[in-house]
Amino acid sequence: HVRLQATAVGRGSAMAASGLSLRKSEEIVDLIYLFSKTQYRAKEVTPQVEEIERRTLDLFSRDYKYSIIHNPNGEVCGHYPRQIVFLEQELEYDRSSTVSVKLQDLVNRSKLARCRGRFVCPVILYNGKHICRSSTLAGWGELYGRTGYNYIFSGGTDDTCAEPEEVLEDDNGVRNGDSQLFDKVRGHDIKLLRYLSVRYICDLMVENKKVKFGLNVTSSEKVDKAQRYADFTLLSVPYPGCEFFKDYKDRDYTAEGLVFNWNQDYVDAPLTIPPCFNQNLSIDWSQYQSWDLVEQTQNYLKLLLHLINSDDESGLLVHCISGWDRTPLFVSLLRLSLWADGVVHSSLEPAEILFLTIAYDWFLFGHMLPDRLSKGEEIFFFCFNFLKHIVSEKFSAVKKQSVIIIIIYIDVCVLRRKGPSPSPQILWNRLEESALHPLSEARSSSSSSSNQSDHGLTHTGHGLTHMGSSPLAVPGTRVDHPRSASSVSTEYGSWQIVSGCGTPVYDSPLPFSFQEDASSGCPLPPERQTRLESVREIFLAAYSSTVGLKSSTPSPSAAISGLLEQFARGVGLRGHNAIV
Repeated sequence: HVRLQATAVGRGSAMAASGLSLRKSEEIVDLIYLFSKTQYRAKEVTPQVEEIERRTLDLFSRDYKYSIIHNPNGEVCGHYPRQIVFLEQELEYDRSSTVSVKLQDLVNRSKLARCRGRFVCPVILYNGKHICRSSTLAGWGELYGRTGYNYIFSGGTDDTCAEPEEVLEDDNGVRNGDSQLFDKVRGHDIKLLRYLSVRYICDLMVENKKVKFGLNVTSSEKVDKAQRYADFTLLSVPYPGCEFFKDYKDRDYTAEGLVFNWNQDYVDAPLTIPPCFNQNLSIDWSQYQSWDLVEQTQNYLKLLLHLINSDDESGLLVHCISGWDRTPLFVSLLRLSLWADGVVHSSLEPAEILFLTIAYDWFLFGHMLPDRLSKGEEIFFFCFNFLKHIVSEKFSAVKKQSVIIIIIYIDVCVLRRKGPSPSPQILWNRLEESALHPLSEARSSSSSSSNQSDHGLTHTGHGLTHMGSSPLAVPGTRVDHPRSASSVSTEYGSWQIVSGCGTPVYDSPLPFSFQEDASSGCPLPPERQTRLESVREIFLAAYSSTVGLKSSTPSPSAAISGLLEQFARGVGLRGHNAIV
């Protein structure tokens, strides 16, 4: 009777959890549907948008103390959130506070420096460092016209605008970037960057300057003639604009083999990064023009992760031209990658982090999804479908512990249970040896362990993963078996799950590929992979039931068929227009 009662309670809890998960997934469906129909404008907010704003603030408050940069009715920037979150520190259950007067003033003053007023805005806090987004620098055409416009229609009271005599300077002086106007507005921009401790600026533009109708309408830090940004580390990492993602859609949403044409007339910004990154990342950057969309996005993400993992406390700015296509792509990938490692938004579930990044990083920062969908420029879809390409631990920001130290720790725990413990001196000698020869020591230790019948641990990979409070993952023997083809294979070898004290969960003598989680009936993949795959599946299911995929061929291709299978494996939602 007791067992039956416990089972009933367990089923009830599972049903409640399932219902909650479904409701969260339905929130994402509603969000994507609204997003596909309208672009966010801070001065045109409906009750539905107000609920999205409230929901995002609630999700931020789960893990952070934050203050608000006020942008009422889009007065600072028309396509930025009305309430911009400034994350201060990780602190549970702490309410928001008022942003410092200095920061709000810097924001108000620096808005003219950048295209469309999209100033440098902090959006992610990682290890005390701010990851920021913005548009590129405003060129003389936009700056000259907008300052005059703002001055006239503000009644001459807006101190962020230039004085009348500055606005009326001769055109040549403004065009050359030598005027006091440029010094003033870009000076405010630099002050804001320094306030946020930003050191690295990654420019995704494929142009040095954006040209329209024969005029330079935007500029960039990398071509500022007065070298105002010389104190920052400038990285030119050219990445295709949203137009390129029509090719992605036309190839049935297949990014593999899709290479950007770098020989087009307007493409004049070469990839330029400091030489030190050639050694630190083991990437041949000279080959960037031969990379397909997958490899290029992967390598750029590795670069961004490397920058924010630097030993100093320097922050990072990522921007493209307007800051609402390529910029949210990499901001969103950074947020999700760090979340999968458990180092940001650690209390959020997959559906919650998905809602947060869609709502905040894309919708509330003005991505024009309706326009992009009408043109087939599916950069938004690409972002979340791309998660399958960054599940590997190669993209993890968390430094893994030494293999040998964990193996010795497990040896001690097991020996305490089944035999006499080695002396502390013996353990110290092992650690010293592993410091000198970590890889060979790990292999020899694993090899010798496999011959000991008392615990049978064998190492076939190159690293271990500690998944928070989950059991430690210890290498297990890999053998060929018909079922192993469907299991997830990574460069870290196969795994045997062990409890926190080092005791194997399974008493089975079989190698890991035969040992299965009793609840799921399949081997457990690394936690990072599980988390990212969950986000992707929820997104695919929601996207299928709202926007859908539009095949360029009369019959569904293998690529789209594969995506549809993942829709079905998502959260149980079924799309009525998966193929249109």
